[in-house]
Amino acid sequence: MTELLRTEHLNKYFYDPESFHVLKDISLSVNKGEFVALIGKSGSGKSTLLYLLSTLDTDYEGTISINDTLLTGKNQNTLAKFRNQNIGFVFQFHFLLPEFTALQNVMMPALKLARYSRKEIERRALQKLKQVDMDTFAHKLSGKLSGGQQQRVAIARALVNEPLIVMADEPTGNLDSANSEIVFEIFQDLSRRQGNTIIAVTHDLDFAKRADRIVELFDGSIVP
Repeated sequence: MTELLRTEHLNKYFYDPESFHVLKDISLSVNKGEFVALIGKSGSGKSTLLYLLSTLDTDYEGTISINDTLLTGKNQNTLAKFRNQNIGFVFQFHFLLPEFTALQNVMMPALKLARYSRKEIERRALQKLKQVDMDTFAHKLSGKLSGGQQQRVAIARALVNEPLIVMADEPTGNLDSANSEIVFEIFQDLSRRQGNTIIAVTHDLDFAKRADRIVELFDGSIVP
């Protein structure tokens, strides 16, 4: 398989209220199309690691490369452009704008990237909503959707720019078992049939066990 993401000797410190070594010498490789679950107890560093991998946090030691591009040391504008083109985000809380429709929410990252016309962006956004079985709700205000439906819209939004990697932080943390299963099946389909790379932080061991690989963190280190 082709390597997509690599970290070398990542170290992360928090300094307030006192110095704390939160991530310790993390070296990790993720392949294209791989579905990786990051697990560990609260405070183990898994969400911190995800934020470093996503380039949202740049205060670390070591190096991060995605698709043969070294991202360590790049300025914030360069990283923001790289994220919008290459990384899709799904969070525990969907962060949809409730006064906008599902379709409008999904279109937003593509409008910001401005790679296509508005008409083409709308077509692509509808396609992504269909992919998560939410196209019939395209013109409904997102604030009127159920929690599970909102999370599926958030996944469609994460996919609209055709990212290399989808990074998810507790994507089923706010969902019941039925909706958690729907979200897992979407991620599995993205990985196995669509070729997307998925990196998901989760406390849900049933979710994690069905991923291609589990990476467990304990006290800031990867468990061998």
